[in-house]
Amino acid sequence: MASGIVLVDKQSGMTSRRVDNMLSHSLCERKCGHLGTLDPFASGLLVVALGKATKLLPYLDDRCKTYIGVLSLGSSTDTGDLIGNIDGTAEVPDLDMESISSAMKAFLGRTCQVPPKYSAVKVSGQEAYKLARKGEEFSLSGREIEIKSLNPVNYDREKKEIVFTCTVSKGTYVRVLAEDIAKKLGTLGHLAALRRTAVGNILVSMAKKPEEIGIGDVIDPTLLIRGMKHVEISSGDEKKVMDGMPLELESDYGEKVFLCLGGKALAVYRRKEGKYYVSERGLW
Repeated sequence: MASGIVLVDKQSGMTSRRVDNMLSHSLCERKCGHLGTLDPFASGLLVVALGKATKLLPYLDDRCKTYIGVLSLGSSTDTGDLIGNIDGTAEVPDLDMESISSAMKAFLGRTCQVPPKYSAVKVSGQEAYKLARKGEEFSLSGREIEIKSLNPVNYDREKKEIVFTCTVSKGTYVRVLAEDIAKKLGTLGHLAALRRTAVGNILVSMAKKPEEIGIGDVIDPTLLIRGMKHVEISSGDEKKVMDGMPLELESDYGEKVFLCLGGKALAVYRRKEGKYYVSERGLW
């Protein structure tokens, strides 16, 4: 049985859940989950936790994600990507890299984005995409997002396709961003391809295809969590930590810390006041 984090380079056509199931089977660990779902048509970095490491998924930094995408101009689809049905067409104006770059700059910063109806956002307890497939009418609320960077890489005039990169905040739908870029350029569009290249400081170059991953690729999750110090406790405090009792540490180590024994993280503790810390999550 494995417990830890594996970095997966998901291929297009696979669901994120299928990746979980593959790794659960190959690494003999029933408990498995991922950080940030990738749509089936998308490829790239998927951070998967196994066993007890699933408890640490909330502490991994996924506030920013980086993608490279292909925006196909001239037609829109009901899903915002290439797997949907075309629901609109429009002429594509004469564009160049300068005009595309200028249009993209307008999206930088914080804004409000309404998730697409074909998404996993819950509506009265059901995923929106399931309701959309049934043809049911519903509306989704907007959410604040931030576009940290957005740049065109290439424009193919013949294919009418823009290759672009972006770094966006958690919860941003690049499908919606692509549609909005197309509208800003005076036409319609949809995502023809999308690849996630980074989640926080974790890069897709560190990942492997799911069928290539073995037990030797399982990573201690605490090594990927930045900003939390590892504080070694005495053996006399082990039972207190295992029982979730508060502790007064030697110093103020910051808002949250890993309490460890023999280098193994036992729990996450959060600061209540000064050097006084209380248990937030056990990791055993």
